[in-house]
Amino acid sequence: MALISWGPALEVGVGLIDEQHQRLIFLLNRLNDAMLAGHSKEVLHDVLEQLVAYTQYHFNTEEQLMTLNRYPKESAHHQEHQRFIDDVRSFQQQCNAGKDQVSIDVMMFLRDWLARHILHTDKKLAEALCAGGEIILPQLENSEPSALQPMLN
Repeated sequence: MALISWGPALEVGVGLIDEQHQRLIFLLNRLNDAMLAGHSKEVLHDVLEQLVAYTQYHFNTEEQLMTLNRYPKESAHHQEHQRFIDDVRSFQQQCNAGKDQVSIDVMMFLRDWLARHILHTDKKLAEALCAGGEIILPQLENSEPSALQPMLN
């Protein structure tokens, strides 16, 4: 069962961002499925690592969009991204040290943060981008994390 379902309510109206959000939700649901199925620590570690790698790729895309389009709230948006990455990295370190495991509480945190971020922070970004006329898209130098490409296509 999906932890979070993609639908029109989560669309921000900027194709590149919406496409990446769909992939983040796919990965979050994949992690949830692995946890619920009782997969080994190694499998959960791999799926969590994929989620983190794609999240960083996505945040980089958003931050390039903000810079190129002179988004006035770029600093606050970046800080929100950084706090999330810090929280998830801390959780990863605890898992790797055997102090914690992927739990329902962690999944709820990830789900709630992602939904709130999309529905509030990213929608405001998209509104500002669309209000400014033509959106300047970044030249993404690095392709999507290679380990994810077969899984996401």
